[in-house]
Amino acid sequence: MPTKVFPMVPLSNLNLPSLPPLSGTGGSGASASQGATDGTSFGDLLKQALQEVDATGAASEQEARNLISGNATDMHTAILAVQKADVSFQMMMAVRSKLVDAYRAVMQMQM
Repeated sequence: MPTKVFPMVPLSNLNLPSLPPLSGTGGSGASASQGATDGTSFGDLLKQALQEVDATGAASEQEARNLISGNATDMHTAILAVQKADVSFQMMMAVRSKLVDAYRAVMQMQM
């Protein structure tokens, strides 16, 4: 069975939210609380990323519908939208897997 090969997409085209640089790795607790007051929490970043994946999927569905109904004039645009949605979904699933693995590792730690 042949394997499915996906074209490489530059990371700059994925429209990921930019994260603030780390100010330090240790020391005072003020730097930890400062990260929480920047306005974007980790949960907010995840929510925004999920919304972008959902929007990309909806756009690809619309492009596919336009192509099937004959409203689209360019097949390349529809295929590109579907591939972009596929890559963003795969990336979201990889992030989910890493988060679950990290959660399991933390839960197995001895106190």
